Amino acid sequence: MKKKSISYKLLSKKELQHLKEYYVEEKVKSMSQEELKEFVKENIDHQINQTIGEEEEREAWREMENFFSDSFDRLIDEIKKKYAVIQENNNSDKTEYEERLEIIDQLKAEDEKKDMWED
Repeated sequence: MKKKSISYKLLSKKELQHLKEYYVEEKVKSMSQEELKEFVKENIDHQINQTIGEEEEREAWREMENFFSDSFDRLIDEIKKKYAVIQENNNSDKTEYEERLEIIDQLKAEDEKKDMWED
């Protein structure tokens, strides 16, 4: 015999809310420490890294600022310095690359001049 399907529509809003709260409590109790850590990590990652729009970005910023509290400004400075060095290196690499391209163009132009006179 097929099991009778029960729908959430059979419950009042209060009953459904109670069922949901009970489920959350029991689900958390049944999870291991490792499962809890992974679950929390996934949720925080999603909350912080999957921000959409200016308001969510500000909310994530406030949350990080509150978490790091007094060390937040120092952390921002360290990050800015780190990426300034990386940007500086990228700019240096870009300049060297552009210089090599100019040399190649000059060599091509010289070859074209030589070829023109050799005919």
